[in-house]
Amino acid sequence: MALEEYRRKRDFKKTPEPTGDAGKVTRAKPRARFFCVQKHLASHLHYDLRLEHNGVLMSWAVPKGPSLDPRTKRLAMHVEDHPVEYGEFEGVIPEGYGAGIVLLWDRGTWTPEVDDVDAALKKGDLKFTLDGYKLKGSWVLVKTSGRYAGARGGEGRTWLLIKHRDDWSGELDITEFAPKSVTSDSDFDEILAEDTPAIWQTNRPAKTGETGAMLEEIIERAAKLKAERRTTQKPQKSRRKKK
Repeated sequence: MALEEYRRKRDFKKTPEPTGDAGKVTRAKPRARFFCVQKHLASHLHYDLRLEHNGVLMSWAVPKGPSLDPRTKRLAMHVEDHPVEYGEFEGVIPEGYGAGIVLLWDRGTWTPEVDDVDAALKKGDLKFTLDGYKLKGSWVLVKTSGRYAGARGGEGRTWLLIKHRDDWSGELDITEFAPKSVTSDSDFDEILAEDTPAIWQTNRPAKTGETGAMLEEIIERAAKLKAERRTTQKPQKSRRKKK
């Protein structure tokens, strides 16, 4: 997918997300390919897997997040390509498409286990190795023509993210064990507390169900963090010495 779809869905006058202008993507010399996973609380909590390829970040939304267990096949919905600089983004999308909180859950480099990435994508079977803080070892993205619970959208978008059995696989739930940001060691409430109030103007995250309850709790914790910070940052009244 080209970045036109990414730009079409966003109003860059209202969101801090990068535009991905062509002039910003430069490569002085070949280097390891970047990958990241961004934990995103929008209409639903999900994890965005992004793999750098041909000057953009190929992206898959993984509703339940990656699993280290080879027996667990995680739904991964193919979404529009994102700019490479988006891979370092962490913060609040105030309104519009994808409104919510973004946390940089993992990042590192990835290496294809195939000679031709484009051919593997077309075939629907992309094998690769991750070297991140939380995700390592061999993985595969497999395209499927079937319908899976939670899958929404057009045909050809449904993939499965599967961990291969190796030294980095296991039954540990990595999303529960290591929920915070790899750059700021923050959770959603701490990221929200650092931003300005009234950040959701339109397309707000769901207010009902499990996601809505999670959002309400995060907002409450963020408000407490802000209040505590204001209290500790109040300037002390200066005391003048009497002559």
